Amino acid sequence: MDKKNFLFVSIDALIHDIAWQVVKEGHGAKYFIKNKDIKDIADGFVPKTDDWEKDVDWADIIVFDDVLGLGKYAQQLRAKGKVVIGGTEYTDRLEDDRTFGQEELKNAGVNIIPFQEFTSFDEAIDFVKANPNRYVIKPSGEAQNIKRLLFVGEDEDGIDVIQMLEAYKKFWTKTIKVFQLQRRVTGVEIAVGAFFNGQDFIFPINVNFEHKKLFPGNIGPSTGEMGTAMYWSGPNKVFNATLKKIEPKLRSEGFAGYIDINCIVNANGIYPLEFTARFGYPTINIQQEGIQMPISEFLFELASGTLKEFKAKSGFQIGVRIVVPPYPFDDKKTFETYSQDSVILFKKPNFDGIHIGDVKKINDEWLIAGDSGVVLIVVGSGPTLKQAQAQAYNRISNIMIPNMYYRTDIGNRWYEDSDRLHTWGYLREI
Repeated sequence: MDKKNFLFVSIDALIHDIAWQVVKEGHGAKYFIKNKDIKDIADGFVPKTDDWEKDVDWADIIVFDDVLGLGKYAQQLRAKGKVVIGGTEYTDRLEDDRTFGQEELKNAGVNIIPFQEFTSFDEAIDFVKANPNRYVIKPSGEAQNIKRLLFVGEDEDGIDVIQMLEAYKKFWTKTIKVFQLQRRVTGVEIAVGAFFNGQDFIFPINVNFEHKKLFPGNIGPSTGEMGTAMYWSGPNKVFNATLKKIEPKLRSEGFAGYIDINCIVNANGIYPLEFTARFGYPTINIQQEGIQMPISEFLFELASGTLKEFKAKSGFQIGVRIVVPPYPFDDKKTFETYSQDSVILFKKPNFDGIHIGDVKKINDEWLIAGDSGVVLIVVGSGPTLKQAQAQAYNRISNIMIPNMYYRTDIGNRWYEDSDRLHTWGYLREI
């Protein structure tokens, strides 16, 4: 592909690793970060812009990396003939408004888990008292980005959910404006996702398993993500029962990008939980290692509608997040004390499978940037999951960062989950 100019637009600095890959492939790039507090992320890796709208004419392709209103801009620019990766106001709402997303699935003929939406904690408490059961508390809107606010109830009578709602009422009323109580269903958590070129899904699809708890063994607070295991597949039963059913709507919207749906499955059925109507992070960083074409070419052809299918590595990829304090919490003082501007060192100059998180480069030194504590994503690939794990963790052993931590069991859940998924017939390609 001839040299192209890529304009990346972000609210909270998500897409910078992919922007860096595009730069390494020889293309022009500019990166806009709206959040002023974290504008140092990717300094030294990707050229920046402070006004992305002034650079629209310069760009051959514009890549929006989030929902939260960015779909409106993507939709407007596509209507003007620009080549755009991004959603629409409708697809943004699929993710931002949990209730709307569930209703759209129901309208498409997809079975959903019973839920209730609330704007009052008192009303939610009264509901659980009147309908005792196990529930999941799911904030909507921007509050859903604070992952520790999602609470999974364990008590059959809902007492733990009531206690949590009472605590949220005291401390989180200004943040959580709308939330769901969803009946808890047990089974295997699995996500299926696919890229959409404006007209159709392109194959293969991606089957992935997130690891959200902070500590090995799936304990501790929920995080944005500690790592993911994945593989590529033809359409399977889970995909056909969920995402495939909203394909006509995505086509009418002209959506161009990636969309993913997280589900709980068991012997009784498939129960979709939530949409991610954009690239996932670190999902796209891990996927890039499995896509067997330059990511710049992949993005441009996807947005142009010319990409019909692509080749992906067989076997598995896993990605492990390397983090530092205060992750997964927001604590500026802790970040400044323990992590800010800390040096990232490599024992040997080998950067294979290394993807940047909140990092900057000054005088060829890699330093921690931003304020979240998400530093690197380290990816391994292999024909078996065990080989992918071995490669990823061998690469991690080459990294030295003060106070770094990470999960040592990313991918382990596959060994048990796959048996059940195969027994139930959900992974069979159709």
